[in-house]
Amino acid sequence: MRPPVRTRPAVLLALLCLVLAACSGSPGTTAESSSPSSSTAPTGTTDPTTPPADPVAQQVDTALAGMDRRAQVAQLFVVGVRLEDLSPGDALVAGGVGGVFLAGRSQAAATDIAAVTGRWTDSAPGPRPWVAVDQEGGQVQSLQGPGFDRLPPAAEQGQLPPEQLAALAGTLGAQLAAAGINLDLAPVADVVPAGTEAANDPIGAFGRQYGNTTADVVPDVRAVVDGLAAHGVTATLKHFPGLGLVDANTDEAAGVTDDVTTANSEQVAAFGELARSDADPFVMLSSATYPRLDPGAPATFSRQVVTTLLRGFLGFDGVVITDDVGAAAAFEDVPPGDRAVRFLEAGGTLVLTVTEDVYPEMLDAVLARDGADPGFSATVDAAVRTALTAKAEAGLLG
Repeated sequence: MRPPVRTRPAVLLALLCLVLAACSGSPGTTAESSSPSSSTAPTGTTDPTTPPADPVAQQVDTALAGMDRRAQVAQLFVVGVRLEDLSPGDALVAGGVGGVFLAGRSQAAATDIAAVTGRWTDSAPGPRPWVAVDQEGGQVQSLQGPGFDRLPPAAEQGQLPPEQLAALAGTLGAQLAAAGINLDLAPVADVVPAGTEAANDPIGAFGRQYGNTTADVVPDVRAVVDGLAAHGVTATLKHFPGLGLVDANTDEAAGVTDDVTTANSEQVAAFGELARSDADPFVMLSSATYPRLDPGAPATFSRQVVTTLLRGFLGFDGVVITDDVGAAAAFEDVPPGDRAVRFLEAGGTLVLTVTEDVYPEMLDAVLARDGADPGFSATVDAAVRTALTAKAEAGLLG
């Protein structure tokens, strides 16, 4: 118990003296302007009771202040251009698109790719764009020309000693960065059980998995994420909550379903562990349906998967990106505009379409819903802030 205070008269006297001293200045003066001998802190010092400003949040606020609503919503899209002809990317970047995806395969030299991506960086009217590519290894390696080492498939990468895998990942990051690529839609974090590889059409059949258990996959995927991040390239963990248990490819078939995966499954645990990396990777959603998570919608459109499981249960607060929703067979019965709206409603961030022709319809649909529905508008606000925060952290808002 504290002793009784016995100095109250002295305290009151001291306060009275301070008040009198403050009042003795010339009319209209303030404590800051009264006298050089004042105890007021010098200009430029920080009030110790005020938390320091967050520089990332300040960059985001500044960027938002310079953008109209259409420009803000455009930041939520990554749109594909074919590697055989990257010129359509010029108009996309000039129009303020959030990112450009280099689709297909190319034998172009890294220096030639860098000339184009550098032009995009210089011409962006606002935030600089994500320049994304599929550079996994094996049969999924978009850039194969001079300046890009041939990458083994993930199943072979996973057999390398840790130091060799780390070196491979570092080289991958350096080569992508030299070409102006700042977003790799890799690595695959799906877990394919041993003995099921051949039947797992999207992943195991092509050796895209790093292993057969979470213990196998997590350290290898983390090494790739870190190797990319060391050179300023953001990684993407795919395909949440996992494609390791399906038998068809959502790019080619509708109604692909995983009847096994739950919130406590091994695949989900692997993503949760990796998504908390200090390297701030993106998470790409699977386009399959998971009835034990949400029987009513594919993961891309599922608030249960995106908001409740990934953001809530696993605590991920970064960028959630779709797999392709432009040409994939999984969404052929859903109008393009609805694909974008439903994904954002679920809690996602970036809409990826490998085909440019559906982008205007998607953008207009989001803007129309944004103008008509205040609740959806607030959801869009959150997505835009998440998208721009990631760009600030990647050095694309400076």
